[in-house]
Amino acid sequence: MLTLASIAEQLGRPFEGNGTIEIHGAAGLREARPSDISYLAIKKYRSHAENTLAGVVIVPESWDGNCQAALIRSPSPEADFSKVALQLAPPAHTPAPGIHPSAVIAEDAVLGEDVSIGPHVVIEQGVLIGRNATIMAGAYVGVHVQIGDDCYLHPNTSILDHCVIGHRFIMHSGSVIGSDGFGYSVNAEGIRTKIPQIGIVKVGDDVELGASSSIDRARFGCTRIGNGVKIDNQVQVAHNVQVGDHAVMVSGVGVSGSAIIGDRVILAGMCGVAGHLTIGEGAIVGGLAGVTKDVPAGKYVYGFPALPFDKASKIQAHVSRLPQLKERIEELEKRLETLEQNKRA
Repeated sequence: MLTLASIAEQLGRPFEGNGTIEIHGAAGLREARPSDISYLAIKKYRSHAENTLAGVVIVPESWDGNCQAALIRSPSPEADFSKVALQLAPPAHTPAPGIHPSAVIAEDAVLGEDVSIGPHVVIEQGVLIGRNATIMAGAYVGVHVQIGDDCYLHPNTSILDHCVIGHRFIMHSGSVIGSDGFGYSVNAEGIRTKIPQIGIVKVGDDVELGASSSIDRARFGCTRIGNGVKIDNQVQVAHNVQVGDHAVMVSGVGVSGSAIIGDRVILAGMCGVAGHLTIGEGAIVGGLAGVTKDVPAGKYVYGFPALPFDKASKIQAHVSRLPQLKERIEELEKRLETLEQNKRA
């Protein structure tokens, strides 16, 4: 059982209110009930915090609002809330070690200790799988694939031939690693001939790949995903892309071939990066942006074509005023025409 006092002690944060309040769940500010804990991290949701029914709210250290809930003050409300929520969440389903009788496993495949192989899994020849790996129903592991320790492949995932996966990798349903890159030669008549894609994909440690996403194998060499990279659902990473450590790609992102994505880059939802470009370390590309040239390290760009935030914001402000500006120009043209008529008279 968690109480306000025990939660605050675990987090090492000060609290305000009755320390014996019992907490049984975690929820958003608007959905929370008196037995729930919630949090406030963004100022625009201040009114939600002031009206919440939550029993406990984790707030910024500078909070000065009127909240009826007990409070925990924190420099990182979202991170602290996540720690508490993990304790309150239902236990994750972790299959017991063992191999389902319907799995098809090559004789020379090497499986580490305490692996769990689900129904109808296919593991091809020469595969190496680390200890404590979980491979759920219907997953496919291709020829000579290497998978590290403590990895979790959800149902109906595919890792194709010769790809190399690090430790503690999580792969969600419907995703594919090692599909062919989109490469064709074109003749004078516009007919395309497939270019063999003979490279691989290398994935670092502590990477998570969302549902229905794909990482293409390189034309030659390797497509590389760095350590700690987090990739959301329905993301496309093309052949020979190089992604640095701890980069983030949000849902719907598309990265074209041979692009270089630096360490800790954030690519927001549905943005696109053209091929052979470099996004510098720590840069942020806003949602729906289209990147057509290199982005320097640490810059925030958005829009199409993607521009530095300040410039793009000014352009967008002017675009929103186009109807008024059009009317103003028409008015000035009429006044100018009247002046010219009077001058001729």
